[in-house]
Amino acid sequence: MQPGAGRTVPGAADRPGAAPGGRAPALRVHRGTPAGRTGAAALRRGGGLVRTVRLVVVGDALLDRDLVGTVDRLAPDAPVPVLAATGSHDRPGGAALAAALAVDRGVDVTLIAPVPDDAGGTRLRELLDQAGVALCALPTEGPMPEKIRIRAGGHMLMRVDQSGVGSVALDRLPRPAAAALRSANAVLVSDYGRGTTALAGLRRVLAEVAARRPVVWDPHPRGCPPVPGVRLATPNEAELAHRVPPEDGATGRLAGVARRAGQLCEAWQIQAVAVTLGADG
Repeated sequence: MQPGAGRTVPGAADRPGAAPGGRAPALRVHRGTPAGRTGAAALRRGGGLVRTVRLVVVGDALLDRDLVGTVDRLAPDAPVPVLAATGSHDRPGGAALAAALAVDRGVDVTLIAPVPDDAGGTRLRELLDQAGVALCALPTEGPMPEKIRIRAGGHMLMRVDQSGVGSVALDRLPRPAAAALRSANAVLVSDYGRGTTALAGLRRVLAEVAARRPVVWDPHPRGCPPVPGVRLATPNEAELAHRVPPEDGATGRLAGVARRAGQLCEAWQIQAVAVTLGADG
């Protein structure tokens, strides 16, 4: 037998920290149901039951807007391009984007996020409904946070951020949101540093859920640390440096990142940390 025969050797794309070699299948769990009863989400297939995973995404939702046009001249009163607008496109952003992308994987998704009742919030609700995402909106002050990108010729000329005031302090999480978290098969926390992960009522329920269900936490430098017991946190290298600065004179980038990731894991009292390195995996 040739060396390595009968054994799968991972390629570069399958190494830890790299993108997987193939498209991941839709997340599904196989479990039985009580005799004589079949859940609404369960489907009969080949004599067995297949139940779609219930994923809850928690975090800061944004409304992303693209203003598209053409530029063929400069303004007469300043050396800036004049955009002749030809169209616009709205899409979910922030935690709302993570929720919409998860639906494409065949997952039942609920988003818990502050969403106001203004025009921007109404537009985001429409987009989430079209994407098949259920929304548990938390009470919030101020307008819907928006990121407006002005584009021409396939390039972004400028980005305009319109930031809302943020969410109201919640000592107790609204009952529908708490019920959604407690019934979830998995939870993703998508923190964009706008205060949602600091809510005391939310953190209490997340800590309860993290003790018995997988919770993945995507942190932000301005956000709160994960609750203890989280299964995995996914900071990028800059976010890791914000929490655990590199050591002076340290050599070996990957070894240093791994060492500081372990320190962060202990400080946060979580199970694992996966640091993303941009183009390096």
